[in-house]
Amino acid sequence: MPALICGSLAFDTITVFPGRFAQQILPDQLHILNVSFLVPTLRREFGGCAGNIAYTLRQLGGEPLVMATVGADGADYIARLRGWGADTGFVGTVEDSYTAQAIIITDTDNNQITAFHPGAMQEAHRTTIDARDDIRIAIIAPDGRDAMLQHAAQLAAAGIPFIFDPGQGLPMFDGAELGRFIGQASWVAVNDYEARMLCERTGETLESLSRSHLRGVFVTLGADGCDIWQDGARTHVPGVAATEVVDPTGCGDAFRGALLYGLERGWALERCVALGNRVGALKIACRGGQNHVIDRAALGLSS
Repeated sequence: MPALICGSLAFDTITVFPGRFAQQILPDQLHILNVSFLVPTLRREFGGCAGNIAYTLRQLGGEPLVMATVGADGADYIARLRGWGADTGFVGTVEDSYTAQAIIITDTDNNQITAFHPGAMQEAHRTTIDARDDIRIAIIAPDGRDAMLQHAAQLAAAGIPFIFDPGQGLPMFDGAELGRFIGQASWVAVNDYEARMLCERTGETLESLSRSHLRGVFVTLGADGCDIWQDGARTHVPGVAATEVVDPTGCGDAFRGALLYGLERGWALERCVALGNRVGALKIACRGGQNHVIDRAALGLSS
């Protein structure tokens, strides 16, 4: 059955700074920050959270149903999604706008600075979600502010369990709004920085969130793996060493694609996260968010 993926479709312009941001930014001069990074390499990739999550889910054998918007320049992206088997029935086109664009600078420590133009993503709320018997699970990934609020409410009304994955969109919401998302969601997935911000804004702790109605809270820790909070207890699932560290762009999305795959099949949370850690290690060894190849047999998945 399809998994509904609500989030952004974007073009990523990815550059590499052959140094460390920390060596270029003077902490005592942040009030007059004026820096320039020489980036000898540049490439353009298909990206956005919805596209990246859908790509990994499809590679694993899932059925992604993408809900997003593109601009007048997005025809190639829609064709690409269809080319590897995603359902684009909920992908809209905003003719007087550009597809969302991310400009990313990565340093040698894999720290990233990103500038993001939302473009057509700001109109993603135009598409609505109705109850469908064939949708068993969904994810609210970073998207337009109105789209995230409305789609979460629509999923809750339709009785479709979903992962709340605020990502870089988290700062758009205050504590009350974040609390409403959490109240509607079945799971929450954040990285360690986002977890601290989420708790600060809601007045909750990871322990208290996990004692609520939520079926699980996932806190990703990069190469160190992931913590699972469930019923007030923390379980750590160690990371998987990558064969090569090439590009961290889209690693979190790859992890979430694996989460969707496992959760839809009723796996234990530890098994879902273990798959996510392995897929994240595969992704970081490839450039871009949608170029890694997953050998399902090597991961022990049935054909």
